[in-house]
Amino acid sequence: MLGEFVSRLPKKVLDAVDPERPSHVDFSRSKGLLEGEREYYEKQFATLRSFEEVDSLEESNEINEDEELAEQIQSEFAMKISNYANIILLALKVYATIKSGSIAIAASTLDSLLDLMAGGFQVFIQAVEKLIVNEAPDKLNQVQLLWLYSIMIFATVVKLALWLYCRTSGNKIVRAYAKDHYFDVVTNVVGLAAAVLGDRFYWWIDPIGAIALAVYTISNWSGTVWENAVSLVGESAPPEMLQKLTYLAIRHHPQIKRVDTVRAYTFGVLYFVEVDIELPEDLPLKEAHAIGESLQIKIEELPEVERAFVHLDFECDHKPEHSILSKLPSSQP
Repeated sequence: MLGEFVSRLPKKVLDAVDPERPSHVDFSRSKGLLEGEREYYEKQFATLRSFEEVDSLEESNEINEDEELAEQIQSEFAMKISNYANIILLALKVYATIKSGSIAIAASTLDSLLDLMAGGFQVFIQAVEKLIVNEAPDKLNQVQLLWLYSIMIFATVVKLALWLYCRTSGNKIVRAYAKDHYFDVVTNVVGLAAAVLGDRFYWWIDPIGAIALAVYTISNWSGTVWENAVSLVGESAPPEMLQKLTYLAIRHHPQIKRVDTVRAYTFGVLYFVEVDIELPEDLPLKEAHAIGESLQIKIEELPEVERAFVHLDFECDHKPEHSILSKLPSSQP
């Protein structure tokens, strides 16, 4: 299929095709392609790559349990040390905030304290009030500076190490931890710099740094909250994902006559998948069950899928098997 598709491509598209890996293209090497043409062929090649991924599942049905177990252990270890580090560093940063009295350090600490948006607004308000009052705080003594440097530098180094470790994981939850660790590195560095510069040079640098951190925290996590809220409400998968699932289902077994329905929707970071397939009416139950179960297992091998449900039928001309609500259910008995 891929060879036939590539052989029919126009010259200006063929120039972008990698001869060793025909499904990979670099359109920067092609000339004369319009923007619309480039988008079209990018989608076509992306679809072909997804089909190749499905074919690779068919070629290697055996799951490498050792690799999966090793990856699971690594992911659990990364999450465990991240949680322990967050608890310890939070306690240290709270102590540093109390000892130094710096609003910028408080803003950095607040990010570690569950990243509460309301707290971000509170720090923002306190920093603005401090600027309006226009009163310089007391200078930090040598002991306070020593504790401040020690705690914040230690926290930054630990978070940097955790970020480097977690970002290599293929687990989306661990990569979310990596994003949080990176964000903590930024807030720690900015908070420490604002506190020290405010103490050494101009006092107003500290509240300005706190305002910058509060705005950064609010804007950064607002985007994260919105992104995850969309995933949690059950967003439908894009057409490319549905194409991939349909291709997998129709090629799974020669006894599958038709694919009636393919649905996929988010439930967290991964998809829940529903597939309805048509099998011969006279197919024995044992064989039909084996086909459906093996299809379910194969779909769940896809990295985007959390859980799959396969429904078996002998025809596809019936009415929908689930009732469709025309109005919201009443809470009245």
